Amino acid sequence: MALPRPRSHDPSSLPIRNIVVGGHRTSVRLEALMWESLRDIARRRGIGVNELVTEIDSRRGTLGLTAAIRVYIVEFYRRALDAERPAAREPLPA
Repeated sequence: MALPRPRSHDPSSLPIRNIVVGGHRTSVRLEALMWESLRDIARRRGIGVNELVTEIDSRRGTLGLTAAIRVYIVEFYRRALDAERPAAREPLPA
């Protein structure tokens, strides 16, 4: 599984998008790469971004929504990588 390729986005810019979470409209501010990843994951799962974020919101516990989305994205791609090469992941250097 190939990860989304970073584009030449201004990393200090955090686009705000309006989404519907559990039937309620809210705004979320994420890095452009996070928005791309969220759309990619939703597409791969065959659901819309609003549905995906509603799912993330229902499982986030005490995390803020934005943090929960970022954690979900990282975990999604980690699971995908582990499925391809289970023994390939090594701890990052300290």
